[in-house]
Amino acid sequence: MACTGWKVYCPSARISGRAMSFIPEEEYARIMEVLPVLCVDVVVQNSRNEYLLIRRANEPLKDQWWVIGGRVLKGETLEQAAIRKVREEVGLKVDFVEPIGYYEDTFETNPFGLPTPLHSVSAVFSASGDDHQQVRLDDQSTDWKYSDELPANFYIKGFIRHNCIER
Repeated sequence: MACTGWKVYCPSARISGRAMSFIPEEEYARIMEVLPVLCVDVVVQNSRNEYLLIRRANEPLKDQWWVIGGRVLKGETLEQAAIRKVREEVGLKVDFVEPIGYYEDTFETNPFGLPTPLHSVSAVFSASGDDHQQVRLDDQSTDWKYSDELPANFYIKGFIRHNCIER
């Protein structure tokens, strides 16, 4: 496997009080060849409405500035995943996230060096960060910054809202 430093699972993850079960790395790579990966991306803003971006350490998008995000674990809600990713990747505590849309892409490069593109579907959330919290990066990122703009290729598609009819 071409994977270096890739986390297929979070050993400390607990959902509803029970420990998570994990997929071996080689099996997960085979799954990625045939199925899209469900992820969350989190647009964190500070009090000046700047976006918190991280420089990715791994494929896809290695060495590029991006928003915080990653895979959803089985048994985890999308909101729980978004809050967990912010805590894990940048060490910030957010209590509330709001869904704002989705982002979908296929990437020619992937962490496993697979011959097929990686297909990722992300629910996108917004969150406000406390300006007094210190950013602490995990090993998935090499740097961080606040920016006036989101990455140019991060195109958020909005959710369609339908009027509900009472019965």
